[in-house]
Amino acid sequence: KSDVFDKLDWVKIPNAFITRGINEFSVNSFSIATTEVTQKLYKLVMGGLPKQSKAGDERAVSNVSWYRAALFCNEFSKLSGFDTAYVYKSIAGDSTLVDLTIDYSVKAVRLPTENEWEIAAHGGTTTTYYWDTDVASKYAYYGQTAGPDEVAQKLPNEYGLYDMAGNVAEWMNDWYDTYPKSKIANYTGPAKGTYRVIRGGGWSDKVTVLAPKEREKLNPAQSKETIGFRLVYSTGF
Repeated sequence: KSDVFDKLDWVKIPNAFITRGINEFSVNSFSIATTEVTQKLYKLVMGGLPKQSKAGDERAVSNVSWYRAALFCNEFSKLSGFDTAYVYKSIAGDSTLVDLTIDYSVKAVRLPTENEWEIAAHGGTTTTYYWDTDVASKYAYYGQTAGPDEVAQKLPNEYGLYDMAGNVAEWMNDWYDTYPKSKIANYTGPAKGTYRVIRGGGWSDKVTVLAPKEREKLNPAQSKETIGFRLVYSTGF
């Protein structure tokens, strides 16, 4: 593994399952970065930065479309000596990936699936928030007016993951839709859609948006100052 991979700390999440209604969805073991991608890391991998509302090497990068986050993952994978998860024919316009498929069978760095992310965000807890009834502002940077903070400034969850609530909201791999009515192992979302899922709430949100189960959505070609991303490393399923 290259130096780029080692610029992040990773936590291995064991095989797990998530319950939605009456269904249990099993999720294979994966590794997730303890922090969101920073401006410094984004610049290192991509050679430049989109416009940031608040500049700072250790601040979470924001204003990155889903497509650009996917391109970052591919570049990061290549620099780390891995395969690439995002397969596409061409790049149209600003960043739209044409004829895109996501290959979950390869050893690669990618965005988390919704189920992976939610399991990681809960940190083994079953409460609404991973800090239960403790003071939210000890764990999450939210209700602000001026852009992302430096990563890892708040307390982590039980798995040692920082900013799984607040700071920047995070892109998921999945298309947005209602959850399926039957059990599916390693569910990766619907085959197609209009919007990609966003989780975790951002720096401008109120506390209710920070719960791990809360979902937002956005067109993957769009970007916002409140949205960034976090990496998952998977050996395939």
